[in-house]
Amino acid sequence: MRALIWDGRRALLTAALAGFGRAIGEVGAIMIVGGNIEHVTRVLTTAIVLETSKGAFALALALGIVLIALAMAVNFAMHILWQTEREGRW
Repeated sequence: MRALIWDGRRALLTAALAGFGRAIGEVGAIMIVGGNIEHVTRVLTTAIVLETSKGAFALALALGIVLIALAMAVNFAMHILWQTEREGRW
């Protein structure tokens, strides 16, 4: 099993990154399944939608910037990981 995971590490990282992108971009399913209970089930994407609907565009924009920064940080980390893998250091 360990050999399979090691050989498929690039595909597994790609799948994890795609899953992460899907998770941070999902709003509708989170609203339906989890609701939007303050301090209990509120996630970043639903907070952006809620603040936009309330008219707090500055807060929604700030939350959007945080979400984009988080996504870019994860993508940058994956890029660095793939670079080290290509160079044979991983």
